[in-house]
Amino acid sequence: MKNQNAKEKILSALKEKSAMKQKVYDVTKETFDIIKTILQDIEKDYNKHLKTVDNRLLLGYKDKGAFEAEIKIAGDLLFFNMHSNIFEFNRDHGVWKISYMKNNQMASYCGIINIYNFLSDSFQYNRLDDLGYLIGRIFINKDKHFFIEGKRELGYLFNDFGSSVIDKETMRSIIESAILYTLNFDLLVPPFDTVKILTVSQMQEKMNKHRLQTGKRLGFKFQADSDGGFLP
Repeated sequence: MKNQNAKEKILSALKEKSAMKQKVYDVTKETFDIIKTILQDIEKDYNKHLKTVDNRLLLGYKDKGAFEAEIKIAGDLLFFNMHSNIFEFNRDHGVWKISYMKNNQMASYCGIINIYNFLSDSFQYNRLDDLGYLIGRIFINKDKHFFIEGKRELGYLFNDFGSSVIDKETMRSIIESAILYTLNFDLLVPPFDTVKILTVSQMQEKMNKHRLQTGKRLGFKFQADSDGGFLP
């Protein structure tokens, strides 16, 4: 009898919860494939206007595999990364406060697409100690409802989880908001005290490989930039 109850519970979990997670994965992968298409469209569209200005300003898109893509914007790189697993929010997360979640528990399972900002020189000169920043992460559920935890515009413009539905037009708006944030997120001179002492090894690496650690907010608290979205 106990074995029969266990079997029924396992089958029920597979039919309901696991099947739902597979659907979330499919929706997230479909969205990520749309992102790749939009990045290619943006590259072609913007480069038409930039090619007569300066070739160094041309955008450059690269498909990095099933779960990664990048676009180069002047001195910056934006990496888009889809996680292959499905997640649920912890009970302290602010997303649980909205009525949409209270009335539909299965809506809490989401796929995640992360957006990272790095300096393009970090990869060109193999500066492995350089810093990159997560500027936004997109949460998508089985019904294609989404919201973004992110910096400034990314978090404030796209946080209506119960109503917002992902589509190509919205996705392009998200990507262009990420690009705009990146262009306005400047490389600041690090505080003097954070760079005043170097080891001999660090100096040799700096001279030979340009590997002195660099980041847009090195020595500063990146969190001081205003966040948006349903942050815990």
